[in-house]
Parts: sequence; structure tokens; C-alpha cells
Amino acid sequence: MAEVIRMPKMSDTMEEGVIAEWHKKVGDKIKSGEIIAEVETDKATMDLESYYDGTLLYIGVNKGDAVPIDGIMAVVGAEGEDYKSLLEGGSTNGAAKAETSAEPAKEEAKPAAAVETVTPEPAKKPVAAAPAEKINAVVVRMPKMSDTMEEGTLVGWQKKVGDKVKSGDILAEVETDKATMELEAYEDGTLLYIGIKDGESVPVDGIIAVIGEEGANVEALLARENGEGGAEVENIDATDEGKAAPAAESGSNGADKTVSVADSGDRIKASPLAKRLADEKGIDLSQVGGSGDNGRIVKRDVDEFKPAAAAAAAKTEAAPAQAASAPAAAAKAEQPAPATGGSSAPGDFTDLPISQMRKTIARRLSDSLFTAPHFYVTMEINMDKAMALRPQLNEVSPAKISFNDMVIKACAVALKQHPAVNSAWLGDKIRKYNYVNIGVAVAVDEGLLVPVIRDADKKTLSTISGEVKDLAGKAKDKKLQPKDWEGNTFSISNLGMFGVDEFTAIINPPDSCILAIGAIKKVAAFKEDGTVYPQNIMKVTLSADHRVVDGALGAQFLLTVKKLLEEPMSMLV
Repeated sequence: MAEVIRMPKMSDTMEEGVIAEWHKKVGDKIKSGEIIAEVETDKATMDLESYYDGTLLYIGVNKGDAVPIDGIMAVVGAEGEDYKSLLEGGSTNGAAKAETSAEPAKEEAKPAAAVETVTPEPAKKPVAAAPAEKINAVVVRMPKMSDTMEEGTLVGWQKKVGDKVKSGDILAEVETDKATMELEAYEDGTLLYIGIKDGESVPVDGIIAVIGEEGANVEALLARENGEGGAEVENIDATDEGKAAPAAESGSNGADKTVSVADSGDRIKASPLAKRLADEKGIDLSQVGGSGDNGRIVKRDVDEFKPAAAAAAAKTEAAPAQAASAPAAAAKAEQPAPATGGSSAPGDFTDLPISQMRKTIARRLSDSLFTAPHFYVTMEINMDKAMALRPQLNEVSPAKISFNDMVIKACAVALKQHPAVNSAWLGDKIRKYNYVNIGVAVAVDEGLLVPVIRDADKKTLSTISGEVKDLAGKAKDKKLQPKDWEGNTFSISNLGMFGVDEFTAIINPPDSCILAIGAIKKVAAFKEDGTVYPQNIMKVTLSADHRVVDGALGAQFLLTVKKLLEEPMSMLV
């Protein structure tokens, strides 16, 4: 009996997997335990094993395609077995692609619509029916370069259309929510197509380029890969041809690639993401101009849509009526204008584009603040002994030790004593970490990055100091790599160097706590006999997720941190 192979959940945070490579093809005999494909998850590229013996009857997704968890990838069964009933209602990305068959000659003889196994579609034009193996080119998609990345912005292309590229060549620089990183080519060939311009954003797995043999049918490849979007251009229903033809004719001069959806009749061509965003923002897609292939509306069009711009057309149509009122307007113009007193004109402002980093900060911290029930515990710490010890440590330390380094070490030691604080809320369970990775907030021009000091409880103060300086330098130079910012179990944010006495910080997911550090201030203290003496006080505030950490536990953790910093020698033995 035929069995369906679905995308497994290979990590706790995985939502979909990308087919990095198929090691088997339709018609191959496979055994349980054999590697049939490589799957790129949000963490790593992993081998996908078959759990069945038989013949590989069907492959539903191509190399480079993303498949959600439990999405159908392939079918294994007896040779010649009818498996199509298994795909009904369950296929994902494979639904939009031509089915690969063990009998290619027979399949090529069928029209593309007959090959479709899941959703009946109207008859398709020949260009969309080109078999994948005859298009000697592959698409380059936007890779997921960090665990929180949802889209990337193209900073600059290093290659242009027509250039020869080799695997490993740098195609472009991409700005993620963490850093600017290089995008490498994984195929040899000619750069046939560039889909986005410098400064434009593309969601993860979005098509950005095509590499292949010169003369390859790029349009057919894009139509097939885009599925719903690109295929609409090539696979027009006979009943819609009359509607689409005028739009095609009017745009034949190539003067403007942005096409209003109204030009193609009632049928609005938009990507699923664009439709969802428009629905969330209450935008009528019929008013949005599409900048995608053949006027298709994409995410960027919805993001940049301004109702005022749509109203401009209505104002233009109203021009005759406005002309009729010109005499009255002229009379009004003769009246002296009121004195402004030198103040700026209303609406004098500058709109700044939102960087990928700022978008992610907004999304993640909003989710954290409005999802995790925060509570705050503040405590004063006497830093007199720490201030006395620091110069002694720096006399022998290879790296200059700061008070922030001492706080990191104290928190790391305290977390080992209070493992419930070193935990994360995962919805249906609480995960207690057996290691201590401290995230240290670093301010950069575009926002905030949180590089991670791994196994901080096991490291000396000088080692912690050296790593913090190294990671902070990389953060400011945009050279951090995913391994530098992933895996934190607790975070620290220090505004003391700016003279801030105390503040509250928003928890940095997936942590359950973050510690806010204020400045060290000299205050008056009193002995039992009433004598006044100076004391150096530092205020710290713990922000905790009440789903994981209770108030008493948060206070106990802070008390341990206080003791360690007030007796800093205890951290060194």
C-alpha cells in the first residue's frame, strides 16, 4: 500500500522545511532508513530518511521549495500503484507543480491541466507546461539567515544579468534583522534574471534571481515556481482571455510596469501575503497598483499604498469643477496671509524607512510585552567592594574588566543556583536549560542587538570581558553571525553608562527574565549610631515572565546576585 512522506518537525521552533537536495528520483527503489533528501530547517540542514520500503512514486516539491510541517513531500509504494487518491486534500507546494512521473513520455503528451493531481485548474498555455527538466535553470531564493528573519533587504548586487557565476561567488549583500550578510551562489551558470532592485525587501524563500544556461526559458520557470502568481500570467482561463487582452495591449509600450488591477477586469491578481496584509489593514486591493509580474500585487505594494495617492485620481477628475471656482479662489488669494511668526508649516516632517532590524525589534518586543505577563522587582546593591576589587583585577587581567562584566558573571552564577529563572515558556511546557547563555544588549545605529556569552558561569571575568568587547565590535560593524546571537537563556541590559538611575526592560524572547542595570551612584548611608558615610549604590530591576517565574523566586534570584556583587571575591573561588 502506498504511503505518504510528510515534512517532519525537526526542531522545536521549526514551522517549515526547505528541500536542499533530493537524493532519490521518481522510479528509484528505496528501503527504510535510506536518505532520500536533505532538508534545511530553521536551525540546520538535516537528512530526511524513508520509513518505508518500495518505489518512489511521486515527488511533490522541487529543490529549493519550502514545505510546512506535515506537508506532503513524496509518495512511496509498489511500482505502478495508484496513489493519486492520497494526494487529494493534502498536497501543499506540490499542488502547484507538474507531477513527476516514472513514465515521462506519457506525461509529456498530456496537457498540463491533466497532470495536476489535486485542484482542477483551467487549461494552461504551452509555456507553463514546460517540464521542469527542460528548463536548465534554477531559482535563487531569499535564505533564512537568522532564527528571527522574515524578510531581507537587498543592499547591493555584486553581479548583473549576463554575468557568469560559480558556486560560492557572492551574488549580493542582504540586510537582515541582525546584520548585513553576503548571499552566495550555490549553482554554476549565467545570471539570467534579477527579480528585485537595491533597497527592496523580499520575504524568506521569495525568488530574487535565476541562474542557468544561456537561453533557458526563464519566464516558464518563474511561472511554475510562482505557482498561483506567476502561473496566472501564463495559465489564463479561456473565459478571462477577453478581459486580460485589453490590459496586455495597453501596456505593450512598456511605459509603466505598474498595472492597476482594475485593468484586468474583476479578477484581482495578488500574492496570498499581499491579500492577507490588505485584509488586516482594511485596504481595497482594487485601488492598489501592482508592481509584480503582469501587474500582480505583492507585499511591497500593500506596504507602500497610501489612500491619499488613490484619492489623487479622484481629484484629477474633479479638476473641471475646481476650475469653475477659480474666481473665488483668486479673490481669496488677494487677501493678506496671516502672520506665521516664523513657525514651521503644518506637515513639516520626514518619513524614514523602517530597517529590517527595527521591524523585528518592533514585532518581537511587542509580542513579548503584550503576550508575556511582566512583573518587576527592583533591588539596591552596595558596590563598594566591587569598586575596590576592580582595579586589583585589572592589574593582572589581560582584558580590562568592567562592572558590566561583573554583573554578567554574578547573574550566571546565580542562574545555576536558581535554574527555574534560567527557563523559557514554550506554550505547553516550561523548558529549564542546563547551560547558562547570557545575552548582552548592545546599542547600534539601527537599534539593538543581543550577542550571547555562552556558558558564562564557566568563564573567568577576563574571558567574559574579552568576548563582550569582541561581540560588541562585531555588532557595530554588522559582522555578527547567527551563532553569535542565538541561544540566549537570560539577558542583561545596562544603561548605567548613560547616567540612568533605574529602568525596566522588556523580556527578550525566548528568555523568561531580563535584568536592567542602572548607574552606580554615591549616596548617604547611616551607621547604627547615626553617623553618615558615603556608599556606592547600583539599582537593578528584574523583568520576569509571571508564567515561569513567581515574585518570590525573582526576589530570591536578585538576592543571590546582590550577595555575589557585594562580596565579589566569592565569584572567583
